[in-house]
Amino acid sequence: MLKGNFMKIALAQINTTVGDLAGNGRKIVDFYRRAVQQGAEMVVFPELCMTGYPPRDLLLRRQFISDNLAALQTVASQTGEVPALVGFVDTVSAPSGSNIANAAALLRGGRVAEKIHKTLLPTYDVFDEDRYFRAGEKNSPILVGGLKIGVTICEDIWNDADFWPKRFYDRDPVAELRREGAQMIVNLSASPWNLGKLKIRRDMMRTISQKDRLPVAYCNAVGGNDELIFDGSSIVFNASGELVAFGKRFEEDLILVDAATAKPAPFTEMADVEKLFRALTLGLKDYVVKCGFQSVVLGLSGGIDSAVAAALAAHALGPQNVMGVAMPSKYSSDHSVKDAQELAKNLGIRFEIVPIQEPVDAVYGFLKAIFAGRPEDATEENIQSRMRGLILMAISNKLGSLLLTTGNKSELATGYCTLYGDMCGGLAVISDVPKMMVYELASFINRGSELIPKNSIAKPPSAELKPNQTDQDTLPPYRVLDKVLKAYVEDHRPVQDIVGDGLTRELVADLVRKIDHNEYKRRQAAPGLKVTSTAFGIGRRMPIAQKYREEKGS
Repeated sequence: MLKGNFMKIALAQINTTVGDLAGNGRKIVDFYRRAVQQGAEMVVFPELCMTGYPPRDLLLRRQFISDNLAALQTVASQTGEVPALVGFVDTVSAPSGSNIANAAALLRGGRVAEKIHKTLLPTYDVFDEDRYFRAGEKNSPILVGGLKIGVTICEDIWNDADFWPKRFYDRDPVAELRREGAQMIVNLSASPWNLGKLKIRRDMMRTISQKDRLPVAYCNAVGGNDELIFDGSSIVFNASGELVAFGKRFEEDLILVDAATAKPAPFTEMADVEKLFRALTLGLKDYVVKCGFQSVVLGLSGGIDSAVAAALAAHALGPQNVMGVAMPSKYSSDHSVKDAQELAKNLGIRFEIVPIQEPVDAVYGFLKAIFAGRPEDATEENIQSRMRGLILMAISNKLGSLLLTTGNKSELATGYCTLYGDMCGGLAVISDVPKMMVYELASFINRGSELIPKNSIAKPPSAELKPNQTDQDTLPPYRVLDKVLKAYVEDHRPVQDIVGDGLTRELVADLVRKIDHNEYKRRQAAPGLKVTSTAFGIGRRMPIAQKYREEKGS
């Protein structure tokens, strides 16, 4: 069975749905049987694949925990002599604190043969596992066919002292397993994707395998669950630190490998913009389908943001399931509707035109007496945006289509968006994509043929809510804005460190004030797909009612 310090192992990177215990169980059994038929001697599944990840406050429901354990037993009853490692939620007897654990079960011969509890519980970025779980106190290798296997769960492998300049934890589960004689490290993971994450993962696991002279097999989840996108990209390193197998990116896969005999696998890197495109389409499709929708609707302004969002939707769901709606006012340029119509034709999606000037004028009339003596300002602009939101929500309600919002991260950061207007919707598709990256996506979408009209890409961005309006009337060029946005929000740099290289203190301080001030808008925004290291929403928890301003120091 064994060859050297390895066996023929299968990594089943599957797409699970949170709470679909029966459906997840059927998928686990299906992939298990396929792996066994292909000669696997052990099958590894992702972290918490029984429940779907992250289950969040479902974990506070006792019935959910009981049902998850029953579902695990159903899966176990369908296993043979080939063992399977399956992520689930275990119960723990404890006098205080949590009584559940993030766990892996070794299933074999129709029963649960072993249980391993996760040792390191992350509480940063999008993770809040210490809220729910009790950390495992001791993790020893398990014996499978005479081979000592060190089983780790996601974060357990992310604390190597030789890789990280600063560690979050005092313990290193991998080092502990190695001291106890582990001959191989297996990791069940549900590691969310963001730009730059894949290289970090590969480099980290290569370091571990080279240092400890151990094979490392890493099985990651794939798919979208709420804001998070999981890329799969499961990988295997041999005891020499050579990459010998890797899974598909952003789709389900079953990887079968024997690291004792496998040759180094040539790894083909994928451009960041392609990863971004595939991540967004995967996250969009899974959000729509897992929430029970079949179609989407979105406003088409003729601009680049709505064009990119529509193209992503058409690719993810099929053009027959996408409707674009143009809603011109008296301030809309001649090319706005034309560009939107051309986009819809190129994508093959349904296109409708609903002029808004008449209902907008009616609202102005209703408010005329109350507004008497006050000059026009952003209030009147916002009424136009909110009329569009009302129309789109009405279509969404009547047709049962999920409304997509189309604002980008740069706009959301600075508050260049309207509550109950263009922020209306069930999913913010590109809310974590800075404006300049939106242009990169547009170019990628047009790589084969012109789907997004050139004019939508070339013209100055504008909300078209007043005559001759452009975004740069009130915002700096997006290239400058995005530079500050990344430094302040994603890299967590203080104002004084951002100033320089053409960025004045006045400019940086003004943008930081805008970012801080508009937290109240972002708290009311639709959930957005996370693609950068720090996204607004789940991974960035800023107070709304607060007075601290960094430029003042108090």
